[in-house]
Amino acid sequence: MSDGKVIIAFAGKGGVGKTSLSASFVKVLVSKFPDKRILAIDADPAIGLSTALGIQPESTIDDIRKAIVTNVEKGNTRDAIELLNEARFRIFDTLVEADGFSFIAVGRPEAAGCYCKVNSYLKEVISILSDEFDIVVIDGEAGIEQINRRVMEKVTHLVLVTDPSKKGTQVVKTILSVADELVMYEKAGVVVNRMNDAALKDVLDLGGIPVLAYIPDDANLQYFDICGKSVFDLPDGSPVVKGAEQALYALGIL
Repeated sequence: MSDGKVIIAFAGKGGVGKTSLSASFVKVLVSKFPDKRILAIDADPAIGLSTALGIQPESTIDDIRKAIVTNVEKGNTRDAIELLNEARFRIFDTLVEADGFSFIAVGRPEAAGCYCKVNSYLKEVISILSDEFDIVVIDGEAGIEQINRRVMEKVTHLVLVTDPSKKGTQVVKTILSVADELVMYEKAGVVVNRMNDAALKDVLDLGGIPVLAYIPDDANLQYFDICGKSVFDLPDGSPVVKGAEQALYALGIL
């Protein structure tokens, strides 16, 4: 990996294993770069990355937003402005420190009121936080909405995740076309998850997107997910962990 900052964003259709792969990236990166400052951002309102990483956040970035919105609705505009000015410090208060990485959850920004000036500061969170970390891994919202809202405006690596289905491949192609217009990124590629039949490689229509890895079903992952275990307990030989490592090499990060 170069000395430059690495910001990896994940996107794809819901239910294709995006969160598990995001968590596996964090696992591999923590192992490979013990001296790097690594941040995992859960930007999906479903907040599944915390479970996959074995984290229990007490608050989210949206909790800050809600406090500001509440003050605005009550007419306490001065308090709201002060809260905005303090947002940087409050954001860092929501960070969870884990073994080898830090974690933060965006929460559910679609809830409780809509104030453009208030919501726009959420878009600065990634850049604010990335100033303090060497590697940032963002588990994005399913579909293209987060790209459309420019929440991921500037990343270094865009990782698209699909399964070998027509809808999954259509979604990643759509996301990339939108990202080409709205997102600044250096490299992009796709991971095909749950790829149990090698013959499907010849018929998958990925629109020319570079394939970073093909990952078969991972029985370990399914078991760990049911039991609520962290990906950090997965053996290094698990398909999803090996696939994450392969994709990181293909991206030039390892």
